[in-house]
Amino acid sequence: FFFLFGPMEAMALAGCGGLSRPRCGGPLPLVVPCLFRGLRSRLGRIPRLPRSASLRWCVSSASCKPSDVSTRFHVAIPVSDLSVAREFYGGTLGLKEGRRSASWQDYDFFGHQLVCHEVPGYNPEASRSAVDGDPVPVPHIGLCLSREDFGTLTSRIDADAWEVAPHLRFAGQKGEQMCCFLFDPSGNALEFKSMTDDAMLFARYDVDNV
Repeated sequence: FFFLFGPMEAMALAGCGGLSRPRCGGPLPLVVPCLFRGLRSRLGRIPRLPRSASLRWCVSSASCKPSDVSTRFHVAIPVSDLSVAREFYGGTLGLKEGRRSASWQDYDFFGHQLVCHEVPGYNPEASRSAVDGDPVPVPHIGLCLSREDFGTLTSRIDADAWEVAPHLRFAGQKGEQMCCFLFDPSGNALEFKSMTDDAMLFARYDVDNV
């Protein structure tokens, strides 16, 4: 019963005698109203949860969590020319190709899924946000890499291709990191960083008052 209906519904069915011999009599369809009568008799009036509350319960419930699947990002970005994007992501950055189509391409983005979708005429204009003295392009996507992977990837990029060249940011702070920014051929901003201490990636502190 728990597998088919969940704990509360199974309890109600048990109060009616179960599926095999429902005390309310009749075939299985007649058990459904009996199920709700059983719930009311045991629990009284059951308030209807808003959809958001039901979603929160599902997310926090162990029964809703995959047991053997790692959590990975799926990021989809527009590109103006898919063939040029393939040269950049597959050639320059050296990402492994996944599925492909005439209008989109999957990549293994260091264990995450990056998808480039061709959008003819796409021409982004990135704004800037000051971060520790760097004119950071916004919006942008990126990854936190190991120091080894950071060094390997940045060594593949020509010096004049950087929007913000690799350097140390937040020196001496909890969030100390190596970071860099560059644009892909379609104008999408990419950030790659490597924490000095990986345990500090989510450290909470006021950067402006350090």
